[in-house]
Amino acid sequence: MSLQLHQLHKRYPDGIHAVRGVDLDCGDGQLVVLLGPSGCGKTTTLRMIAGLEDPTSGTIILDGSEVTALPPQQRDVGFVFQFYALYPHMTVAENIGFPLESTACTTAERRRRVGDVMERLGLSALASRRPTGLSGGDQQRVALARAMVRRPALYLMDEPLGTLDAALRRDMRELIRAQQLELGVTTVYVTHDQEEAMNLADLVVVMREGVVRQTGSPEVVYDAPVDLFVAHFMGSPGMNFLEGEIGGAEDGVFCAGDCRVPVGTAWKGNATLGIRPEFVTPADDGVLRGRVVMDEYLGDCRNVHVDTPCGRLVMRDAVEGSYRPGESIGLRFDAEHVRLFDSASGEGLP
Repeated sequence: MSLQLHQLHKRYPDGIHAVRGVDLDCGDGQLVVLLGPSGCGKTTTLRMIAGLEDPTSGTIILDGSEVTALPPQQRDVGFVFQFYALYPHMTVAENIGFPLESTACTTAERRRRVGDVMERLGLSALASRRPTGLSGGDQQRVALARAMVRRPALYLMDEPLGTLDAALRRDMRELIRAQQLELGVTTVYVTHDQEEAMNLADLVVVMREGVVRQTGSPEVVYDAPVDLFVAHFMGSPGMNFLEGEIGGAEDGVFCAGDCRVPVGTAWKGNATLGIRPEFVTPADDGVLRGRVVMDEYLGDCRNVHVDTPCGRLVMRDAVEGSYRPGESIGLRFDAEHVRLFDSASGEGLP
């Protein structure tokens, strides 16, 4: 099922404009992640797609038909909530089969479909258990199974892994993606966790204050952010920034104090240079020198925090060796991965 949102707005009576003109084109079978900080409008957008919130204006089109005014039960969507919303008095099998109670499914068909989805998600051994006796990961699998058993044309997931620990999140993330790919069901997934978004998404939609700031593949959104917000929000840690000027002393050169970086652009004015930590390397002849503040060992790499005349930067280095606080080091930037932004507007420069 395809999904299109056209100029979707949501204003509340208290004056809050939660969603501001969202446009989205989600292709059949895609997994689209709405990503952004708390309060950016991503859950409100999801709830409008589900029919749980009425848009103030705009249109929602599912598979070529407008559904903006249709109630939730007529939209053929399966919703997975953050907090499971399982019925404590029902068994796992009864919770999963509950959405089929109001359909034309025969008892035999209902049992078959519940059995199929339990086997698919590894829940068969838990069929007679009640939710209160399950782990968080198992409860979330039951919630996912309950959405799947209806075989909806569209899955909607609102931070479904937010209450799980790191190991369970990884396992559930793999399970959700594997099931989505196997079934080919179009899915809209809400999260504030950019690692989750990068791992799951075919298409990432970055939102801030109700506005879509950038839409693209995980690679595009990470490597070519359209503005300072996306550049900072994507990545852990986010992109390093240096404030300076292009073309003041020399055309096509970014200058920030003694730091000079050829950037090959005819644009002139105050600019922000961005560089991700993995593209900052130690070098005696680097463009900047600084002193190590902290060396974070992360197992597969280390993040080295360095104070420079242009502010604090983070360098991501290999695990071999280490850096001592106070140590002086030079930093080199990979010119191919330098990104430039207009300091005044925050927008990316060509």
